[in-house]
Amino acid sequence: MDEAKALTIAGSDSSAGAGVQADLKTFSALGVYGSTVLTCVTAQNTLGVYLVEPLEPRLVEMQYKAVLEDPGFDAVKTGLLPSKPIVELVVRELKKLDKPIVVDPVYIAGTGFKLSSEEAYETLVRGLIPIATVVTPNVNEASKITGIRVETVEDAEEAARRISSLGVELVVVKGGHLKGAPVDVILHRGRMLKLRGTRVEGSFHGAGCCFSAAIAAMLAKGLKPLEAVKEAKRFIETAIAHHHKVGSGIKPVNPMARLFMEAEKWSIVENVRQAIRLLEAEPKVSRLIPEVASNLVMALSYARSPSEVVGIPGRIVKVSGGVKAVMEPVYGASRHVARTVLTAMRFDPEVRAGMNIKMDERILETCIRLGFKVSGYDRRLEPPEVKAREGLSTSWGAEQAIKAAGGTVPDVIYHRGDWGKEPMITVLGRDAIDVVHKVLKIVEALQREPFVE
Repeated sequence: MDEAKALTIAGSDSSAGAGVQADLKTFSALGVYGSTVLTCVTAQNTLGVYLVEPLEPRLVEMQYKAVLEDPGFDAVKTGLLPSKPIVELVVRELKKLDKPIVVDPVYIAGTGFKLSSEEAYETLVRGLIPIATVVTPNVNEASKITGIRVETVEDAEEAARRISSLGVELVVVKGGHLKGAPVDVILHRGRMLKLRGTRVEGSFHGAGCCFSAAIAAMLAKGLKPLEAVKEAKRFIETAIAHHHKVGSGIKPVNPMARLFMEAEKWSIVENVRQAIRLLEAEPKVSRLIPEVASNLVMALSYARSPSEVVGIPGRIVKVSGGVKAVMEPVYGASRHVARTVLTAMRFDPEVRAGMNIKMDERILETCIRLGFKVSGYDRRLEPPEVKAREGLSTSWGAEQAIKAAGGTVPDVIYHRGDWGKEPMITVLGRDAIDVVHKVLKIVEALQREPFVE
């Protein structure tokens, strides 16, 4: 069976955050072969759009016919269609298709630059939306199409009804610009649905392109329109949450994030596994295991929650004069050490691993003599609202310690405990093996002086 194929008919973005560049990344990330028909060339970056130059309709037509002949496509999406002749051409050709059509009705860039002419947009509304399988306006585009001001979920529902009346099978009014939690309003064959998401603070470039491209990719793979939209929603949330940190303006979304995360997962598990073997080979590590036992963790480079951090279920315990990991490393097996690492990553994304060890003044002095950067916090100063919520203490404490170190993540974070809370040291590093090497240095240094259990 041939692999799924999708076509994007859209403009070129010189910063590669949106347009056909973002669409191709999305297709590839979802395992779909992508082809392109360029409608225009833009000069833009994360700060703004400087020029939109439409291509000659004849060139657009020949691109389309070439792709239609070979390799062909199973679904198509449209993005920026800058001129009326280009819209008319696209409508004329797509009317001949018996394939899913996704229309992203692009009108104004996120920076406010008007991308399409009024004539072109009117033609898109009258001619292209009625033949679409799915149309994906944001609230500004929905306002433009319907003539109503979309500011609330109720407004979005009314806009969806009006757009649906044009003949499209499924309408998604994207809620990223609504106040509060983002809610996408879907109207599918008379049935109104709401897809709630998690807001990521900031403005992001290319989200609409990637979302519509993801829908087209899912349709090309044989999913029904509603399921395609739901899958695309999950995809774009990951792309936004793990956006690229490039440029001085609006940050581009990262359509490859999910793919990179999957590829990275197994290498992190293996890194922790190798680090555990180093620990287990040195019996005197048992001197550093606290009463609550130790955990060794390492986070995905894109990690935002403990479920994206590898740890040891049951932790690392003293056994037969040495130490032993109770189980194999898995994701989501740590809360406290994982949250310390996640907090450290906010200040330095390169620090992605940690291990908790016994807090003893001699151990702390040894860390300082070894040249490790050390910083601590006082758990007695923990705010009541932090104490009241499980899992927030270590995040709060790590942030206090890092700020006390001038915003630089130290090698060692410590606290001297509180009522019912064991004192603790957390050793931090680039990866699990780096952390274990630091722990072994501490063990070696302690062997050279008297040490009482």
